[in-house]
Amino acid sequence: MKDRISRGHKSFGGRKSNSKRANQFDLLWRIQRSLSWLLPGLVLKRWLIISGIGLIVAFFGASIWADLRPIYWLVEGIFFLIGAITKFLPRSITGPLVFLLGISLVIWGQSRSFTSIQKAVAPDKDALLLDALRAKSKLNRGPNIVAIGGGTGLSTLLKGLKKYSSRITAIVTVADDGGSSGILRRELGVQPPGDIRNCLAALSTEESLLTRLFQYRFSSGTGLVGHSFGNLFLSALTSITGNLETAITASSRVLAVQGQVVPATNADVSLWAELENGDRIEGESAIGKVRSPIARIGCYPEYPAALPSAIEAIENAELIVLGPGSLYTSLLPNLLVPQIVEAIQKSKAPKIYICNLMTQPGETDGLDVTGHVRAIEAQLASLGITRRIFNFILAHESVAPSPLLDYYLSRGAEPVQCDLNSLRAQGYKVFTASLQKGISTSATLRHDPARLSRAVMHFYRKYKREN
Repeated sequence: MKDRISRGHKSFGGRKSNSKRANQFDLLWRIQRSLSWLLPGLVLKRWLIISGIGLIVAFFGASIWADLRPIYWLVEGIFFLIGAITKFLPRSITGPLVFLLGISLVIWGQSRSFTSIQKAVAPDKDALLLDALRAKSKLNRGPNIVAIGGGTGLSTLLKGLKKYSSRITAIVTVADDGGSSGILRRELGVQPPGDIRNCLAALSTEESLLTRLFQYRFSSGTGLVGHSFGNLFLSALTSITGNLETAITASSRVLAVQGQVVPATNADVSLWAELENGDRIEGESAIGKVRSPIARIGCYPEYPAALPSAIEAIENAELIVLGPGSLYTSLLPNLLVPQIVEAIQKSKAPKIYICNLMTQPGETDGLDVTGHVRAIEAQLASLGITRRIFNFILAHESVAPSPLLDYYLSRGAEPVQCDLNSLRAQGYKVFTASLQKGISTSATLRHDPARLSRAVMHFYRKYKREN
């Protein structure tokens, strides 16, 4: 019996001790969170201090206006209150008590204020306001990045880059004429929204459900099969507002897009390709299916005008990225806009080309990284541009053997090999990294957003240190 009572006391004492440690830990955590508001970079303390100074100045202004008498009353009242308190307790006790009371009121008031702000700003989000502000501050200090391309490759890059900067501009090709985008383009007379929709979804910071809605593709319904909700949404907004750029701006607000998405041109662009056998293929969707090497591509109208916002973004860029993406149908169409090429050439920012992991049957058969670069140079040369638009190249180290790779090989695709010596002999600065998405988590051989963006930012930081 005594043993049971003894064990019961020990158990009770243990629970009491654990509870005490939990309370102490909670108190220390709260103190740490409060002190975290003093960390630099939140752009909050300065405004609180300025508000406090403003309140004091306003009080003195009112006092001067009232012939200074309120100041005398306030000072006399303070001395009277201090004298009354010290009659009961010595200063060595009342001073610290009053000081701690004041500090406690400040902490309590600020804590309640920030909690109220948190509930108003993000009532459904688990992240604390302090963490959200710190993350936002870090992103706002990120580099001004311009990413140029289209298709899946550009949206993959954007998914990773948005974790490093909120100052991102995606310049997207608008030459797509296949699938849902092609149907809407032909039937409604709007620019193809597909690649733009993917980039908006990639840069979205809104709840995943809303992003999934934007990417939702109808699998049934007369006239709806194959269309995505985002494509229909953008097309409807384009018809209402009169242009795709305004529709993108409105969609960006709905999805809380971090950065901006800009079409390369507002012209109704149609691609054509001249093959090495002399044939001429028209239409972006047809170019991707050719079985003869492509000599060059062009478009109608011949020299489409760039959007001013695209040119402004390139002029203000601290880093310009081309790719990854389909060489002839996602990347080069952007370079058919002369003003974009001219702006890239004038920019002092580092410019890096990201090569694909695999060749694309019919489009880049047998091309290694050097072949991709030569194709870009040849395309620019056909437009009378002989000066390089980038000197840096990022390529994947090597594609690991796997059943998935065997499947790609059976379909006519092969890993894009990188001859470092050849490229460096031509004056290019080449960087390689492991960029492939894990085989166990993907049914396709594609870039991993996290690895790709990490490699890009590593390059940028290294460039900044060296220059």
